[in-house]
Amino acid sequence: MSLIPAGTSRQPQAATGCLIAVVGPSGAGKDSLIDFARRHFAGQDGVHFARRIITRDAQAGGEDHQPATPEEFEAWRATGRFAVDWQAHGLCYGIPADVCGLLGQGQVVIANGSRSVLPRFADAFGCLLVVNVTARPEVLADRLEARGRESREDILARLARSSLAIRGDYHVVEIDNSGLLEEAGRKFVAVIEDQLLR
Repeated sequence: MSLIPAGTSRQPQAATGCLIAVVGPSGAGKDSLIDFARRHFAGQDGVHFARRIITRDAQAGGEDHQPATPEEFEAWRATGRFAVDWQAHGLCYGIPADVCGLLGQGQVVIANGSRSVLPRFADAFGCLLVVNVTARPEVLADRLEARGRESREDILARLARSSLAIRGDYHVVEIDNSGLLEEAGRKFVAVIEDQLLR
């Protein structure tokens, strides 16, 4: 059986809906914003929140994902289970292929993405809106330091080297999540509602 090369995307299908890819640096609060919107749209037709498949234990914290072993992930990738998949930080991530059917039905699909693989998202989905979640450097540093994985000095040095900008020809909406989650959450909900009206 021939395998699909790692980090692939499917050809875009005819779609009337739109995929909203939520991207941003660690500590910006992407999962929190997605959870805020999920609560707001609970039970509402036309909005779907994609559940990523990740080679990470379900108890590891963070987003609600479907865990998979590396062997399971590779088998699923080879049989076309993902619309887009990629590797980062020693893990494999996949967006389920069934989102293409939802887009074809005109739904708005929200997915936790990655800036580095936006070209694959653009290849896979006919309509793509990128929501770039940012926060001030000192806010990011506080949140990352609270996780206890790096020293503040290392965090600040890494943030100074990185760019929060989106490179490429995409439709991008910027949301600053430096302050209260409710403020940024309302902005994110408004972005989704705007897509529902299109």
